[in-house]
Amino acid sequence: MTTARSRTDPPPASSADRAWRDQVVGMIPALRAFAWSVSRNGADADDLVQETLIKAWSHRERFEAGTNLRAWLFTILRNTYYTAVVRRRREVRDEDDRHANSLVSAPDQDWRLTLRALQASLDRLPLEHREALILVGAAGLSYEEAAEICGCPLGTVKSRVNRARNRLMKLMEIEDSPDRVSRDDGPSPHPS
Repeated sequence: MTTARSRTDPPPASSADRAWRDQVVGMIPALRAFAWSVSRNGADADDLVQETLIKAWSHRERFEAGTNLRAWLFTILRNTYYTAVVRRRREVRDEDDRHANSLVSAPDQDWRLTLRALQASLDRLPLEHREALILVGAAGLSYEEAAEICGCPLGTVKSRVNRARNRLMKLMEIEDSPDRVSRDDGPSPHPS
């Protein structure tokens, strides 16, 4: 009585696959010796041979029958070794975490909180004030361009931007000071 093969079972190996696998297995001692000669470490040599075998098996359809299997396997091992060497050069050895502890990143929580507060305050502005402020302040458009987009007179846009800035500063509890960032758009509503 035969049982049905499940979807997860690998397909049965053909005689060609078995013969190819047997040839590869026969070369493991030579591969290990070569791996040890380049890596000078038994564990690294074993890892290198294992990775070579995985790559060879995964790409066995690329091997041309009748060519030198030994040379093909040694080329895979050599390329794998040099790829690892290049990768290691970019890595920093840091067994005692000295390097990791020296890396510092400025905290960004304050900026996130400020950005959330700004968004919440902008949402509390009347739509036409928010729109004018964003067009002029955030998008960097001129008052004339903003007036054209909003379909209203230039003075109306200037008034809306001024009111939006003042309201936004109150909502965010920012003191009106002469050193605050503002556009060079004419006289300040609060002469200094």
